[in-house]
Amino acid sequence: MDFDSYLNLAQMLISIILVIVVLLQARGGDIGAAFGGGGGGGSSFRTRRGLEKTLFQLTIALSVVFLAMSAVSVRYAG
Repeated sequence: MDFDSYLNLAQMLISIILVIVVLLQARGGDIGAAFGGGGGGGSSFRTRRGLEKTLFQLTIALSVVFLAMSAVSVRYAG
């Protein structure tokens, strides 16, 4: 396998993990809030704690890694 194959495989794995992490975040939220409903008068700005904070930070890190790998993939495509 060459570098492009490894890069494509890594991108696929990271994208699958990223989708799973995003879905885990959405599962924890209220379905009404996901579609813009205020429901119960709660504030949309709140502090993330525990697992929610970890999932949020993991989402950001995986997104950055995925974008960097995509840039490298475009640069070395050939």
